[in-house]
Amino acid sequence: MSSNNVSALDIARSLPAVLRRFPSIARGYYYYAVKNDKKELTLGTLIERNAERYGERPAIYFDDTTITWREFDRWANRIAQYFMHQGLTKGDAIAVFLENRPELLAVVAGAAKLGIACAMVNTSQRGKVLAHSINLIQPQMVVVGEELVEAFADVKDSVQTRHSHPFLFMADANTLGTFGDAPDGYINLAEAVSRFNSNRPELTNPPRMGDTAIYLFTSGTTGLPKAAPGSHRKFIKAYGGFGHMSLAMKPEDVLYCTLPLYHGTALLVCWGSVMAGGSAIAIRRKFSASAFWDDVRRYHATTFGYVGELCRYLLNQPASDQDRNHSLKKMIGNGLRPSIWREFKDRFGIETVAELYASSEGNIGFSNFLNLDNTVGFSTAPYKLVKFHDGTRDPVRNSKGRLEEVTRGEPGLLIGEITKKWSFEGYTQKDATEKSILRDAFKKGDAWFNTGDVLREIGCGHLQFVDRMGDTYRWKGENVSTNEVENIIDGSGMVEEAIVYGVEIPNTNGKAGMVTLVPRSNGHPFDINKLLGYLQSNLPAYAVPVFVRVTNAIEKTGTFKYRKVDIQKQAYSTDKLEDEVYVWLPKSTEYTRVTPELEQQINAGDVRF
Repeated sequence: MSSNNVSALDIARSLPAVLRRFPSIARGYYYYAVKNDKKELTLGTLIERNAERYGERPAIYFDDTTITWREFDRWANRIAQYFMHQGLTKGDAIAVFLENRPELLAVVAGAAKLGIACAMVNTSQRGKVLAHSINLIQPQMVVVGEELVEAFADVKDSVQTRHSHPFLFMADANTLGTFGDAPDGYINLAEAVSRFNSNRPELTNPPRMGDTAIYLFTSGTTGLPKAAPGSHRKFIKAYGGFGHMSLAMKPEDVLYCTLPLYHGTALLVCWGSVMAGGSAIAIRRKFSASAFWDDVRRYHATTFGYVGELCRYLLNQPASDQDRNHSLKKMIGNGLRPSIWREFKDRFGIETVAELYASSEGNIGFSNFLNLDNTVGFSTAPYKLVKFHDGTRDPVRNSKGRLEEVTRGEPGLLIGEITKKWSFEGYTQKDATEKSILRDAFKKGDAWFNTGDVLREIGCGHLQFVDRMGDTYRWKGENVSTNEVENIIDGSGMVEEAIVYGVEIPNTNGKAGMVTLVPRSNGHPFDINKLLGYLQSNLPAYAVPVFVRVTNAIEKTGTFKYRKVDIQKQAYSTDKLEDEVYVWLPKSTEYTRVTPELEQQINAGDVRF
């Protein structure tokens, strides 16, 4: 298939592989399509089922530790018993501030068995942002890992909780074997839990599929984080849709996950898929490109969870004769760019790319169920691609006040219809939830979730991701897609990573293009004007970045998202002495280094762009 088209022939070619995994697909669709929110089908029951069926098989690998499904279930039961003893009941919430390790999964599982929701706090948050996130939930208790006690100490007094002894400590160790010493003001959770039996809790009002299981936080790249509730239904959908239908996970499979477990791709998609197969999840604190393949071989991983930038880091590692010396055949995640899709598969021998599109709070998701290239796949949820105002999240309304669909192949704003089956769980803040709903879109009384993302149909119901809304800018009267410019820069072979955005210049209309990039280390000095020649050959003049910032590293969130707002604020400032900033001046044939004096001239409007 071409990068911009899915044909009937592509579909036909995928069918033999689909038929081979038909039993898994049928089983997965049952769980994916379950409608009864009152059903006692939850994260807790999935774990209990695996403990019964695959009790002695590994559930978790971490460093040198292996935990079986039976051991994990009993651990979760003891945690549940402890929370019951503390008076917590269905509908309560706790905050979880732990890095990637088995204790995090055990706490989530134990709480889930009672119907207690876990707010998965971003471990990179600090100060006011951290306090803000926790206070959105106002949890009964907060579980803090030893590795994060110092960070939590700065906000401990400003956190609003609802329990007389709210702060729980987890030692930075294998707490199944050692408890550690809790700081003053904390209860040692591992020690307290050890006093309880491992029987499953007896409940008069057990959790149901529609109850809230977790809260996930937006990354805060465009402001303070928002908290999005996720029901047990989302685990069930991931269990069926990704674990069974897309990946056909089996007990002998191992999914290697270095993505942060406070993020939906790791917690819902990766862990949900693992539960579907009675498989094992191998977790690592943080992603390491240099250690990745050694870990894959160590755990005999067959699958891994990714975001696009993770794949780029792996490609940037020097080629080796060990690149295919591994058992990895499948991958699941999002954000794999078309510019590196085929290269990644070919170099590392990956057979299945289960690319997906989803959001923590949204009611719409897509999955590359047929394993085609360069697509997020298709969705069974009701959706439309509609016309939108450039550079905004706002759809266009016609003279009758209704939205209009784009023609096939044209980029459109993705919106998902809100129905009883495809409900929108939104955020904890009602005003934020309402801002994401489009009402009376096509008829009076209807409601649609505004994803804020632009996609295009590329044939046979398959969509391709185009851009985040706001990731476009207007320059010289033309609209420029940052995603498209980034893809062109990717193809130059001169950079390891790049982020494109628009910056304002005094006395000009629109925004000028700018790229912050990390040069590829290939033993040669970075040639900025060689890059300019390449860009001029591959982009219209208005889309060639006017400014370039050359840096050693680009700051990201814990979920590998660029802090674009912060980067945009820097613009073409020369304050960061370790960076080099260049400008493509009018009538010039090359980039010019920006000095403080030239920066001042641009800011004064003395340079005419």
